[in-house]
Amino acid sequence: MKKFVLAIHGGAGTILKKNMTTDKENAYHEALREALEAGNDVLNKKGTSIEAVSVAVAMMEDSPLFNAGKGSVYSNSGKNEMEASIMEGGDLRAGAIAGVKNIKNPIQLAKSILFDDDFVYLIGEGAEEYAAKRKLEKAADEYFHTQFRKDQWLAAKGEGKVLLDHDADKKFGTVGAVALDIYGNLAAATSTGGLTNKKYGRIGDSSVIGSGTYANNNTCAISCTGYGEFFLRAIVAYDVSCLMEYKGLSLKEACDQVVMKKLVEMKGEGGLIALSSHGDFEFSFNSEGMYRGVVGSELSLKTYIYK
Repeated sequence: MKKFVLAIHGGAGTILKKNMTTDKENAYHEALREALEAGNDVLNKKGTSIEAVSVAVAMMEDSPLFNAGKGSVYSNSGKNEMEASIMEGGDLRAGAIAGVKNIKNPIQLAKSILFDDDFVYLIGEGAEEYAAKRKLEKAADEYFHTQFRKDQWLAAKGEGKVLLDHDADKKFGTVGAVALDIYGNLAAATSTGGLTNKKYGRIGDSSVIGSGTYANNNTCAISCTGYGEFFLRAIVAYDVSCLMEYKGLSLKEACDQVVMKKLVEMKGEGGLIALSSHGDFEFSFNSEGMYRGVVGSELSLKTYIYK
């Protein structure tokens, strides 16, 4: 059987061991492990990379530990407004959604759009209407409520600020996955709740194909996490692919060029996970840490938090 690989992330940022309790650290490792095992199970049973990344991301959306799905931060209106995108590297099909509320697993909605020839990107009420037609699972406001996120939002609102996932230790809690299946196809998926106290229907890079998510069988699959405005301006995910396709850079060289040079010069903090069509993977980030992990047919399951 040809080899398969799955890599995931649960956000990057100023993640320091001194700020982490043992219980919290263990909880993050366990959540990453569960997502990796679920996605790996799909690939091991000859499933597709699209199915693997969507399953892995949905598992992280179901955890209150990450800023996606259940753990999404509150917007200025006191609602959880989510975005997600998914792409496959064979014929460059993609699906993306933004500004959606009460969708239990935004990544499943994005995946549903990927298989629809009429659309790539849907937003707000239209995306929710589409989800209802596809009978995708909804969840009440209470499902998304966590006291930690509520307190964060109230503090941000009181100060009139828009905050990263939790500004005390500056973490970007976006979740994402990249996979290579036995058929040689790459896929990437990303999901987030965005910024705490965000206004005016603000959208980050996570739902934007080419900025937060990209997959091309000729080069790589990428899922990003960071301060979205910088990742949008730098078109990060596609830039890595372009450097490989047009300049002949290796996966590592391309990631370093974009994350450690281009983004740093722009003062854009964050990182990405990358997987080449040969099954090479990279965890590239210019922050103190990134929740991440990898598993594959020739790789034992490993999870990491710090640099």
